[in-house]
Amino acid sequence: MQKNEFPILEYDDDKNAFIRPERLINPVEGIAKKAVLCFFVDAIEKIISEYPSKIVTHIKGEGLFLPVYEIKYNGENIVIVQALIGAPMAAAHIEVLTASGCRKYIVCGGCGVLKNDIAVGHLIIPVSAVRDEGTSYHYAPPAREISMNEQAIQAIETVFIEKDVPFIKAKTWTTDAFYRETSAKIKHRKEEGCVTVEMEASAFFAVAKYLNVELGQILYAGDSLAGEAWDDREWKDRVDIREAVLKLALDSCLKL
Repeated sequence: MQKNEFPILEYDDDKNAFIRPERLINPVEGIAKKAVLCFFVDAIEKIISEYPSKIVTHIKGEGLFLPVYEIKYNGENIVIVQALIGAPMAAAHIEVLTASGCRKYIVCGGCGVLKNDIAVGHLIIPVSAVRDEGTSYHYAPPAREISMNEQAIQAIETVFIEKDVPFIKAKTWTTDAFYRETSAKIKHRKEEGCVTVEMEASAFFAVAKYLNVELGQILYAGDSLAGEAWDDREWKDRVDIREAVLKLALDSCLKL
């Protein structure tokens, strides 16, 4: 490790960290290799009521006891777990699930948009992310951006084309601090090509590369930061969109 004026840039590639999930978590016998992480608890509840499902383990932490479901979807077992907001939890989820036995991931969630012409519910494949958060710098050397796994991009794109779902591929801005999305920062991110903003993508991509697992992400356009003021656009009330996005994530996971 090389020392730096700024601690966040002191990347250490030593894989022998003091605490590793594989030392704390036993692999779950027979767990599905493919997993979907979904931010929409309402959509998860709907899908596990529609398909044969069971709880195979839990993700545990201080004040945290998340069920990890496994469902039979189109003839194949797939893990489903609720994703939590923020880059640290994004990394922890992939770490724990990988130690449990999963190897291929699709994440689905919402995002803010930085362009006026992207309607609520429009789907985005975030092929790269600006790393404006802290977690990814512990999993990958310092760099401005990080890209999504190419196989995962192809899997998601194939599903969208097969199902005739409109989508765009774009760069996203991952930030830890949604209360600090200032006009100047938004302008700067737009100038470097960012179309969306969220809080996890760059961390998901970095930890997946570090663990050598496949991971892709699907975003649906939610609130807007493209105008003179923030517009919520009632994006969290789009129940039908959220359920549809989860099924697209499951379909994409089958392609991995």
